[in-house]
Amino acid sequence: MYDAKAQGIPLPGYSFTTRRCPMPLKVWIDGKLYDKDDARISVYDHGLLYGDGVFEGIRVYSGRIFKCAEHIARLWDSAKAIRLTIPYTRDEVQAAMEQTIKANNFTDCYIRLVVTRGAGYLGLNPNKCPRATMIVITDTIELYPKEMYEKGMAVITSSVIRNHPNAMSPRIKSLNYLNNILAKIEAIDAGVPEAIMLNQEGNVAECTGDNIFIVRGGTVYTPGTADGILEGITRQVILELCARLNIPCVEKTLQRHDLYIAEECFLTGSAAEVVPVTKIDGRSIANGSPGPVTKRIMDAFHRYIREA
Repeated sequence: MYDAKAQGIPLPGYSFTTRRCPMPLKVWIDGKLYDKDDARISVYDHGLLYGDGVFEGIRVYSGRIFKCAEHIARLWDSAKAIRLTIPYTRDEVQAAMEQTIKANNFTDCYIRLVVTRGAGYLGLNPNKCPRATMIVITDTIELYPKEMYEKGMAVITSSVIRNHPNAMSPRIKSLNYLNNILAKIEAIDAGVPEAIMLNQEGNVAECTGDNIFIVRGGTVYTPGTADGILEGITRQVILELCARLNIPCVEKTLQRHDLYIAEECFLTGSAAEVVPVTKIDGRSIANGSPGPVTKRIMDAFHRYIREA
């Protein structure tokens, strides 16, 4: 069994502290580094006024940007879908992230890469915004406490559905996260950290910030793109790891009933990494503890992020 703690590796879900000096954090905005407290964009930026923009959340492990090319590709796909021109090349975006990591003396951290429509006028017309704005933030992150990775978390099913694909496609990682936020509020009100969102047909889509997997009969199941999910980078890694481990893994439409009768359940995301779920809507999953398949996948993921 792989023991991340014994290897001196920060456990998933924890904010990393591998920063070598207490200097003010630097934020990259359109080619310049600013102290965090001085980082500014215009109040006329359409990212603020209308949620008009796209973003990526990315991990850095041991000084390496995890799945950098895949995250940048998804950023470009999201931008193309909303007809947003990114005013930098892909190499320049990667260089901006690397510059910001170095400026903040991080070896392990979280990157928030944001591209907004840019400053314009008090109207919806995006053509009034002459140039997009790009922001790179590097910082530590703590999404869930250690105990949830060891013992599992409880979640609920939200009454707020995932975006209808003919409204705003869930495959676009846009700055407009309001329906996810409303579902998150429901979870917090229910005393749990996360909520499962259904799609317009009542089938399982994903959680407010994570993809969802279940295990039944030794097979891993997860919703597909037609079910209203964001194609998670970590999700794709898990699909690949299942193949390596000879664990059957199937993309399949799931109903809420499938969650209730699952033998195991876990969530994945760049910030969350891999976290077990042991209770859904007050119903315990199996015996209420993380299952063997979930643990095996978590161990494999811990190895993968250090070797990739």
